[in-house]
Amino acid sequence: MSAVLEVENLTIDLPPGADRAHAVEDVSFALKPEEILCIVGESGSGKSMTAQAVMGLLPPLVRISGGAVRLEGVDLLGRSEADLRDVRGRRVAMIFQEPMTALNPLMRVGDQIAEVLRFHGTGMDKAARRRRTAELLEAVGLPEPELLRHSYPFRLSGGQRQRVMIAMALALEPAVLIADEPTTALDVTTQAQILALIKKIQAERHMAVLFITHDFGVVAEIADRVAVMQHGRVVEIGPAEQVLNAPQHAYTRRLIAAVPKLIPPAPRPVDAAAIPVLAASGLVKTYAARGGGFFGRGRTVQAVKDVAFEIRRGETLGLVGESGSGKSTVGRLVVRLLDPDGGAVRVDGIDIAGLRRRALQPYRRRVQMVFQDPFASLNPRRKVGKIIADGPVAQGMKRAEAEAKARELLRLVGLDPGATERYPHEFSGGQRQRIGIARALALEPEILVADEPVSALDVSVQEQILALLDEIRVRLRLAMLFITHDLRVAAQICDRIAVMRRGEIVETGPTAELFAAPRHAYTRELLAAVPGRHWTAPSLQTPLSSSTFSPPPLAGEG
Repeated sequence: MSAVLEVENLTIDLPPGADRAHAVEDVSFALKPEEILCIVGESGSGKSMTAQAVMGLLPPLVRISGGAVRLEGVDLLGRSEADLRDVRGRRVAMIFQEPMTALNPLMRVGDQIAEVLRFHGTGMDKAARRRRTAELLEAVGLPEPELLRHSYPFRLSGGQRQRVMIAMALALEPAVLIADEPTTALDVTTQAQILALIKKIQAERHMAVLFITHDFGVVAEIADRVAVMQHGRVVEIGPAEQVLNAPQHAYTRRLIAAVPKLIPPAPRPVDAAAIPVLAASGLVKTYAARGGGFFGRGRTVQAVKDVAFEIRRGETLGLVGESGSGKSTVGRLVVRLLDPDGGAVRVDGIDIAGLRRRALQPYRRRVQMVFQDPFASLNPRRKVGKIIADGPVAQGMKRAEAEAKARELLRLVGLDPGATERYPHEFSGGQRQRIGIARALALEPEILVADEPVSALDVSVQEQILALLDEIRVRLRLAMLFITHDLRVAAQICDRIAVMRRGEIVETGPTAELFAAPRHAYTRELLAAVPGRHWTAPSLQTPLSSSTFSPPPLAGEG
């Protein structure tokens, strides 16, 4: 069967001064009709740049210096912008990673889909475009399409926005669908729904799909064939079963070895009789919402309902659940970034939930937080040393002493102490997350709240950060509340897990027991939705453990 899309010896040059000469170098692959080819690799591997080259959407600072991109036998490189506009959407369409930035916030979603039909000259009148839009929204599984098409993107959930993007991509029934990390920002059940939807549509419409991801669980769930990219080159390509279970290239083997397993390691001893250092009881938080979803009705949302849990020194409690389950709100209540509407948060027996600012200050240093987004949580205008030192200075430490401590902390988290003189934008995502951990440790807390600290990171960097957190927990005997929607990650680092659904904890238990025999139907649903749950990464090297942790040098994560 001849290929519908052929990429042959594609080379894309980076501008002078970049960390390497080529974003993509001599890349070749073929995509057959009705096939799903996954391109997998870390950030900076060139996988998204390859997809942008196919679409003719490369940023202006890079240029194609060689190769060919043939769609149904026609080379797209060198074609005019007018020719490419006719091809985009009609013969090849793309689902972007972040639908909130890809959709126009000022246009109703129905109008955005109808615009695709109008722009490409389908000959449909307004009524026909409206009917076709409703059909597409229904085809991607969205409820009440006639109502939803009048909604603006900000009124929809992440999963709903991604479904709208898929509907737009399908509007003209293209031969090739490119999906660029379409499930990265989604929780596990929504991710499973989107993956199932893409597979269903691909089978029904006989499309070829080029699926870009860094998640090997997703690859195991959806791929027919796999291409692995590193530093702009394809280092391995083959059938999914072969690449996943018998990888040949050292880089592929390293990536697969870093995939967290759904099977928890042996449980660590925890003194169940010890007094909890953190105890929450009866926590309640209610928000007044403006506009209820796409219907636009005002309502109140009880984000947290009667939540209770305990954590002892040296123990990690995982808080898992879907987006909107209330887990991040719980984390913010614990560190008093939000004030609870009811309940107690006791640190060594003292309830800090109702303390005023002055009385709360001594407890600020005892409970610290590592935030989800290492890009947004660090002040871009301040040097790293000052960012880390600010907390101790606010608590009365002299600036020189605090900055010396910042250098020690950078060494602790595996970075060069000289990094104190650099700004956040000079670091990779993994390095920025290490800086965030150092900042949280600067006040020598007893309790660490880690809110999705690895969700934005590649699998190999994710493994390093998990090992770092676990090493620090052991070394400093911290109590840690680890918030995540990734059950594979939770399995590797958490001693116990509390499962949240719609603001309530529905099940709590030791990690191994909860994964082996979940009692609540929702927990079983979460576990069943984990992509690639039937695939277990082969044991290719030493698994994650705090005893084998060895932080990389500063230049190791770029």
